[in-house]
Amino acid sequence: MSLAYRLTLSALMVGSILGCGLPAQGHVITTPKLDWSTAEKLAAEAVRTCAAQGYSVTATVVDTTGHEQAVIKGDTVPLQSLSVSYRKAYTAYAYGLAFNKNTTSELIAAKVTGPANGALNTIPEVLFVPGGVLLRNAADNSVLGGLGVSGAPGGEKDEACAVAAVTKFKAELR
Repeated sequence: MSLAYRLTLSALMVGSILGCGLPAQGHVITTPKLDWSTAEKLAAEAVRTCAAQGYSVTATVVDTTGHEQAVIKGDTVPLQSLSVSYRKAYTAYAYGLAFNKNTTSELIAAKVTGPANGALNTIPEVLFVPGGVLLRNAADNSVLGGLGVSGAPGGEKDEACAVAAVTKFKAELR
């Protein structure tokens, strides 16, 4: 046997041994998320929409890791609106993804808020209060994150501003 033939045969054997049971694709996972400028547009539009109604709010966009991607704070919102808008965005993302619901109001209506003792509300990031919207890819409906709004007099008003922002930029969510 020639040296070239033996090397080729050896390479094929090693390759087949190492390749057994491994998937054909690589080992890198790619997770889609919005670019920062679209996240910023969504948060700013939610704040702008509420401001037009006389409500100063904070809007937070979380990405597919559940971390803050963009935060816009109105001029006169109380300090707690920062954490509340984040928690609404996180809840809309995490639980909307898990239960296929598009808003925190839908999650509450479907009673996916956990046991009667409120145990899920003790998780620091979770808050089952209206004002969070799941962000979906307009092309394939995959999940891209969440948008939460806090500061208006009532979660339903927060949520209306978030929904309006998502509706305005829906075509850009790709």
